[in-house]
Amino acid sequence: MKVAETIESVRNYIKAAHAKGEKIGFVPTMGALHIGHISLIEEAKKQADYVVVSIFVNPTQFGPGEDFEKYPRPLEKDLDICDKYGVDLVFAPTPQEMYSSRNLTWVTVEKLTETLCGRFRPGHFQGVTTVCAKLFNIVQPEVAFFGQKDAQQAIVIKRMVTDLNMPLQIVVCPTVREPDGLAVSSRNRYLSPQQRKDAALIYKSLQQCKEMIDTGATDVQQIIVEMRKVLQQIPSGQIEYVSIVNAESLEEIDHVSGKVLAAVAVRIGSSRLIDNILLDTVNG
Repeated sequence: MKVAETIESVRNYIKAAHAKGEKIGFVPTMGALHIGHISLIEEAKKQADYVVVSIFVNPTQFGPGEDFEKYPRPLEKDLDICDKYGVDLVFAPTPQEMYSSRNLTWVTVEKLTETLCGRFRPGHFQGVTTVCAKLFNIVQPEVAFFGQKDAQQAIVIKRMVTDLNMPLQIVVCPTVREPDGLAVSSRNRYLSPQQRKDAALIYKSLQQCKEMIDTGATDVQQIIVEMRKVLQQIPSGQIEYVSIVNAESLEEIDHVSGKVLAAVAVRIGSSRLIDNILLDTVNG
C-alpha cells in the first residue's frame, strides 16, 4: 500500500494505474475509520482494480463552534485498516496541501442543500462539494463510494457530478448499524455509556416511521409527532430536526407518496448524530 501526502504524488500513482488500464475506485473519508468505511472499501474492491482512500479532515465543512479541532485523527490506526483491507493508495494531505492559498473558488449546489442538515449547518455543503470536486480532480476515479447514512451528502454529490458532467459514477452503499440499530459513526465515540444506550432510540424513531407508513399512515405531521415522542425519551437529547421529504428533491411534503426519505438529527451531549431511512411506498 502506498501513502501519499501531496497532490503531485497522487497524480503520479494514478497515471501509472491508468496506464495499466486499471479502473480507479475512490472512498473519500475524514479518517477515524470504522466498519462503515470498511464496507465502502470492500465494495470498492469489488467494483474497481485500484482503490484509493483519502483521509482528510476538511476544515471548510465545519462551522463556527463545531468539532473540527477535536475531530478524531488516529492516522496510524486508519492506515493499518486500509492496509488490512487491500487499499492500494491512501491520500492523506494537510489542509495546506488542499488549500494552498486563500480559496476563492467554491462549488455550490442549490436547493438540495437548503433543507435537513443544510438548514442548521450554513456553509457545510459548500465545503463538502468543493473538497469532493477537488478530490475527484486529483484522484480521477471512475467510481466513488459514499454511505447512505449521509443521505443528503450523497444526493448533493450525485447532483454536482451530473451538473458538472464529471466522468464519474457515484455508488451509495447501505448504512452499517450496530446490533441495536445505531448507525455507525466516528462521533459515536464521544458518547458516554448511558448516552450510547439512549442513542439507539434514534433508529427506533425511524422504525416507528416505517411501521406507521407500512400500516397506512400518510399524514407527515402525524408521523413526525410520533417519531418525536420516541426521541424525547433521550434524557440528554436535543432534537435538531425530524423530517420526511421527497427522496430525490429533498423537498418537504405533507403526505407520504412515492419514494420518501425520513431523516433525523439529534444532539446527545456533545455529539451531533444523524440517521435516515429510505421508504418506497410504491414498490414496498
